[in-house]
Amino acid sequence: MANISIRSAVKAYGPLEVLHGVSVDARDGEFMVLVGPSGCGKSTLLRMIAGLESITDGEIEIGGRVVNELEPKERDIAMVFQSYALYPHMTVRDNMAFALKLARRSREDIEREVNRAADILDLSQLLDRFPRQLSGGQRQRVAMGRAIVRNPAVFLFDEPLSNLDAKLRVQMRGEIKALHQRLGATMIYVTHDQMEAMTMADRIVVMRAGRIEQVGTPLDIYDHPANSFVAGFIGSPSMNLIDGVVRSTDQGLVLDTPHGTTWPLPANATVLAGAKIQLGIRPEHVLLDTAGVEAEAILVEPTGAETHVQMRVGGQTLTGVFRDRPAIAAGARFRVRPDTARAHVFDCDSGNRIPARS
Repeated sequence: MANISIRSAVKAYGPLEVLHGVSVDARDGEFMVLVGPSGCGKSTLLRMIAGLESITDGEIEIGGRVVNELEPKERDIAMVFQSYALYPHMTVRDNMAFALKLARRSREDIEREVNRAADILDLSQLLDRFPRQLSGGQRQRVAMGRAIVRNPAVFLFDEPLSNLDAKLRVQMRGEIKALHQRLGATMIYVTHDQMEAMTMADRIVVMRAGRIEQVGTPLDIYDHPANSFVAGFIGSPSMNLIDGVVRSTDQGLVLDTPHGTTWPLPANATVLAGAKIQLGIRPEHVLLDTAGVEAEAILVEPTGAETHVQMRVGGQTLTGVFRDRPAIAAGARFRVRPDTARAHVFDCDSGNRIPARS
C-alpha cells in the first residue's frame, strides 16, 4: 500500500493545456474516485499517475517517491482498463500469470498468486477458459485478477464498467468495493458516472475543465456542494437551480425569479436584498404544499419506491422526487415549496455556495 501525492500537476499538448496545476492526495489504503464530465482531464490525470502520460510540470509522488521520470513498470502500480485488454489466445490462467512470468517469478509463486486472485474474484472454475468464452463481467474480473497477482502498491481503474449493462454494472460496483475492503489497497478509480462515485468512494474528486472543483466524502459533497457545478453534477436526478433576485419581506427573505414566481429562502441565508443568486433544491427536497408555488406536471415516472415528476414552474422545468406516490398525472396542476432547511444558496456570478449562518 502507498499514499499518492499530486502537486501542481500540469499537462499540456503543445500550446494546449488540459490540466491546470492539479493538487490532491490519496491516502494510504483509500478508495478515491475521480469524477467529472467527458473531457475534464480525469483519465489524463490517471494516466499520468500510471506513467502512460508524461507530466509537463509539477510532481507526482507514490509512497514517498517522486515518479515523474520513472517508467510505468517501476512505479509499483497496476491498471485496469475499460477495454479489459486481455490476450485472446491465452487462457484466463495465462492472462493472469503473464506479468509474473515476465518478472521471472517461480512456477510455485505464479501458481500461488493466480489461485489466490482466482479465489478472491470467484474465477477458480474459469481458469482454463479463453476470453471469448467469458461474459463481460467475467472478463472484467480477469482483468482485475491480472492486477491483483502483482500485489501492487496502487490500483488504478479507468472507467472499468463502461462496457457493461446496467444490472452488471451495479453488481461489479459491489465486487470492486468488496475487493478494496478485502485487500486494503490504495485505489484510484475514474468514472463519469456520479452514481458510481457516490456508492464506491471513500472520497470523491470532482473535476471540470482540467481543474478540481471539490474534494470530499460522498455525503459531504452531496450535502455541502462547493459550487453550483458540483451541485448540479452530483446527484440523480440533478439539483434544481433557480435564478432570481433576493427580496426582503415581513416573513423573511424570498427569491423573485424572472418567470414571475417567488420562492422562500432559508431562514439562515446570509444574503442581502437585491443580490442575484441561485436557489438550489434537491428533487427529494421539493415538497407538496397547497400554499406553495403553482406547478404543472410534464412527465410522471413511477419507479416503485419513488415517483419522479418533471414539472413546469413559471417558465422553468424542475424535478421533484416523492416517496408517497402522489396522485399526479401529466397535465395536473399542484403546488410545491422547497424544504428550506435543506436548500442551498449560490452566488450567480462565481457559482460558489454562500455559507449559511450557523
